[in-house]
Amino acid sequence: MIDQIRSLPHQPGIYQYLDEKGRILYIGKAKNLSKRVKSYFNLTPNLSPKTTLSLRIQKMLSETAKLHYIIVENEHDALILENSLIKQLKPKYNILLRDDKTYPYLYVDLDETYPRFELTRKIIKGKSVRYFGPFSVGARDILDSLYELLRLVQKKSCLKGKKGCLFYQMQQCLAPCEFPLPRESYLPMVMQGIEWIKNKELLIQQLRTKMEFYSESLRFEEALTLRDRIERISKSEISSQIDLASTENYDLFAIAQNETRGCILRLFIREGKVASSTHDFLPITSYFSRDEAYERTLIGFYGTEKPPIIATILTAHSFESSEWVQEHLSTLFGKKAYIETPQRGSKKELTDLALTNAQELLKAPLPSKELLLDHIQDLFSLTSLPRRIEVFDNSHQGGSATVGAMIVYENGTFDKKGYRTFHLHAHDEYGQMKEMLTRRIDGFIKNPPPDLWVLDGGATLRSLAVELLNSHGIDLDVIAISKEKIDAKSHRAKGSARDILHGIDTAFQLESSDKRLQFLQMLRDEAHRSAISFHRKTKLKRDQESKLLKIHGISQPKIYKLIEYFGTFEAIAQSDFETLSDLIGPRDAKNIQNYYRSSSV
Repeated sequence: MIDQIRSLPHQPGIYQYLDEKGRILYIGKAKNLSKRVKSYFNLTPNLSPKTTLSLRIQKMLSETAKLHYIIVENEHDALILENSLIKQLKPKYNILLRDDKTYPYLYVDLDETYPRFELTRKIIKGKSVRYFGPFSVGARDILDSLYELLRLVQKKSCLKGKKGCLFYQMQQCLAPCEFPLPRESYLPMVMQGIEWIKNKELLIQQLRTKMEFYSESLRFEEALTLRDRIERISKSEISSQIDLASTENYDLFAIAQNETRGCILRLFIREGKVASSTHDFLPITSYFSRDEAYERTLIGFYGTEKPPIIATILTAHSFESSEWVQEHLSTLFGKKAYIETPQRGSKKELTDLALTNAQELLKAPLPSKELLLDHIQDLFSLTSLPRRIEVFDNSHQGGSATVGAMIVYENGTFDKKGYRTFHLHAHDEYGQMKEMLTRRIDGFIKNPPPDLWVLDGGATLRSLAVELLNSHGIDLDVIAISKEKIDAKSHRAKGSARDILHGIDTAFQLESSDKRLQFLQMLRDEAHRSAISFHRKTKLKRDQESKLLKIHGISQPKIYKLIEYFGTFEAIAQSDFETLSDLIGPRDAKNIQNYYRSSSV
């Protein structure tokens, strides 16, 4: 490796450190690959890590056996490629943050004859568009409240009609579509809405009055709905009422940490006042780097699209790659981006306030679900807290309609939008799991890997998953859960099954009352339910299709042959005549194509 380091090019790019098994330990970027990589090592008399480096970096370099690198055009491309690869490959020594959310803005276009408030995450064309936000929570609630309290034009389509609709009858719209209304009479309501957005306490007062009216009128369900809405709107900013007596806009980021976890707090100052705030926790390991946490937080938050409001970025701490990130954001924004770490004055007071709030959030006890995840991490020696978990199972009936399912658990609940199902071709459980996991790994480029995989199976399937991940250089924790055997038969009794948990070179058989076992059983059962449900739908559809094809003279063995080759009836319908002829002969191929043509008419 020493000869490779000595011959590195003096060009921008990314470099990867790998261990003896080919697993990626770290991905970094460089304006000059040669200078950057050489800064880690003493090249004489032997290759060794520099003693001036942190213990974290020295430990990483002691595990490094190989070096790979990719040359790019410029520093901006290096930053983008580094960020993309870290998301896909989850290197051991990089900070592994999930994708940051893009928070919505409220906006109003004052050039319209009858302006309306809308939600957006993108820039809206118009010279008189005003944006408010971003809002970490409560944006939709604020919008709904404005339309309930003010007689604004409720829908864009309303203006196209020529007659007042139900909103007019409910006294929620002045119906300018039917009744002539001067713009000057309409605009005060818009200005009132803007004032309520900028000072949410005024809006909350209006909602409380309405809630009390509902309660006194015994309309308790509507009162509860407003109570919940008020609570969500109140959560969109921290309790401190900041007023800088200016019209400045700031996006502020502060990271605090203790021995076990860190807190990333984002504070959005608009026109001198707090518009909203949000926070996330991240686990602190021996690999943690605050510098990298700031970099990944900023790159993740702004994503790939120019935000509606471009504000000066304040950070509570300086970080090594701030110039890189500033250049990248300048390219993204189309104008100069500014990242500052204030040392004095009102902006320093802001960053101190954010840091204090982050430290206070760290003092709160772990929620029970997060505490359970912490215990699972300890039991299996997982590299990170498993906040996002993907669980896999497969289902078939005598080798027919073989399918797989992946379910997702995140933030204390099942993420139904993240669920995936797979049509599988392999005939054995090992091959089916391999096929499913391989397809998931191929999808990491679009949907980054989670913190943990859980497989319905034993140690053999767990080893398969680890081998597949290692072959792609990915370091991802894997657990398998297999059913307890009683008299050589699987035992799945609710509340009493002591299923076997398979970790790194260790198997656990916890008591049936153990919360960790019950949690993993719950995940496995949800994956099992999803797989069986998809299997039943698939088999029902195949049975119906088989009956129809039989009518057209296609025998059951030929149908099985087609399914084995194509996987689905949809693929059979879209196949070409030559492929069908090679499989089942020209006559049957013609019958099949005639059948699908007639079905589509």
